Amino acid sequence: MVIALTQPTVTAVTVVPTTASPAPVCVVVVQQGESLGQIASRIDGATVALIEEENHLDADDVIYPGEELDICFDNDIDDVTGTSRLEPNADAVMKQQGELNELFDGYSLARLGVDGDAGPLTRQMICAARMGLGLAVHNGYLPAGSAEEATIFAATELEIPAGAPTSEDKWILIDKTCQVIVAGEGDQRVVDIYPTSTGEEGHETTDVRAKAIRYDPAADNEGWHDSSSFPVEIDNALNGNMYKPIYFNEGQAMHGANYIPPEPRSKGCARTFPAHQDAIVAWLGLDGLTEATWVREDIGVTVVVQGRYQDRD
Repeated sequence: MVIALTQPTVTAVTVVPTTASPAPVCVVVVQQGESLGQIASRIDGATVALIEEENHLDADDVIYPGEELDICFDNDIDDVTGTSRLEPNADAVMKQQGELNELFDGYSLARLGVDGDAGPLTRQMICAARMGLGLAVHNGYLPAGSAEEATIFAATELEIPAGAPTSEDKWILIDKTCQVIVAGEGDQRVVDIYPTSTGEEGHETTDVRAKAIRYDPAADNEGWHDSSSFPVEIDNALNGNMYKPIYFNEGQAMHGANYIPPEPRSKGCARTFPAHQDAIVAWLGLDGLTEATWVREDIGVTVVVQGRYQDRD
């Protein structure tokens, strides 16, 4: 349950300054001790789920007294900032795509076609930019001319995103909101950012923080492990054929696959392309193994799964 606390330590919603005036009836100010359930109960047509979606909140996010929340759900406006949630025009999107390609140069997210289409791939990269720049993380459009757009355009590098287990020497952050995998080392750097497709509805990738428990090079089948040959507590046939899987939560693994859409389409696992899985395996120093290992210290990576995907198409 999301409840307002007295002493803020984290800001759940980033408010972007704007010259536009929010409509007073569309913005509520969180009062001392209020929960989202209490706020929803005094607003006609409101539910906790609607407030969370409108304000890009997860169920475990914290809200604070004085924080503003948008409670108009069908007007395509962020009423706190006054910015539009509608797709920008093609010229604005093309400019955004060019800037994003520069910001992500050197990372493994595929370069965007500068075509003016603010589709899922463009929004995936926008979402990853929000992660790496400390902005409110969601996979919606980037409003043209907004302060958020200006922040992204001015950036020259990405920081370690919130949620990464930086106390660990090597870590992997699987973010379901953006559908990306971020690999990093301690609090020193982001090593790479890869596209992923996490578990679809009914087979969700579980939120977890855990050391990877098993790696299977599947050397006898050119890296492709047929999951149906393993017992269900370790794996299951729903996961399909997996390229060099690294398990982090019983039968859930990060693995290579040939189809990686920018939305959840997997069966519990987090897919990335085989070449990206090879890069992760090499980074972990596992590329010389020919047999599966259960030794966590040999795999040497902590995996965190976080976020919540919102279908905007």
